[in-house]
Amino acid sequence: MTLLAADEYPKADAAPAALYRLSGVSRTYQQKARVVKALAGVDLEIEQGDFVTIQGPTGGGKSTFLQLLGALDRPTSGSVMLGDTDLARASNAQLTRVRADEIGFVFQGFNLIPTLTAAENVDMALEPLSLHRDERRQRVTEALDRVGLAERADHRPSELSGGQQQRVAIARAIVKRPRVLLADEPTGNLDESMRDEILVVLEALCAEGLTLIVVTHDSAVAKRAKRRLRLDRGKVTDITR
Repeated sequence: MTLLAADEYPKADAAPAALYRLSGVSRTYQQKARVVKALAGVDLEIEQGDFVTIQGPTGGGKSTFLQLLGALDRPTSGSVMLGDTDLARASNAQLTRVRADEIGFVFQGFNLIPTLTAAENVDMALEPLSLHRDERRQRVTEALDRVGLAERADHRPSELSGGQQQRVAIARAIVKRPRVLLADEPTGNLDESMRDEILVVLEALCAEGLTLIVVTHDSAVAKRAKRRLRLDRGKVTDITR
């Protein structure tokens, strides 16, 4: 499934659809002699087009939660539905395809290849999709334009500011036209002005219909979300005001 063009998203008055449906999700780990409960019986729905932030203490289960949503891990029990696919029970091949087609990832570290240009870094995300060269070129150009970096396509990471590098990373995440963007501390390495620059980009993508789920320690980031969740000791609480 692909990210729709801006004019193809459901209108504001259309009934929102659940993109994720989590039921009884638990994730435990064996740590030497003790069992660690990273998630404990989480029930949650996230709607298509939501902007959701997740906060909580270190070790509270945030990274585990994001890995489950991103089809990078499986729960010990329960179901994680992404659309009609249960990520808990899908085959490894299905999970690989879901990650390639439907989910974009952005991290605190920009993870750009220093020897490649911005355009080449973005193009790397299209490798698994077997697209024609012209289609790939068009998608890369559109993705960089959407994050305001079309004129920097030929620049390497060392020639870009921190905020610009993170925008390249966002372009790389959205170039495959995913249904959801998962971001783990995407502004953690940025100062306030660059942080706000990235938030404007993310909010614009969400306004177009992309579902955005962000793990953050920054309350200034969390307060801009439509929905705020807190994850502590494996339990999720909705703290939206």
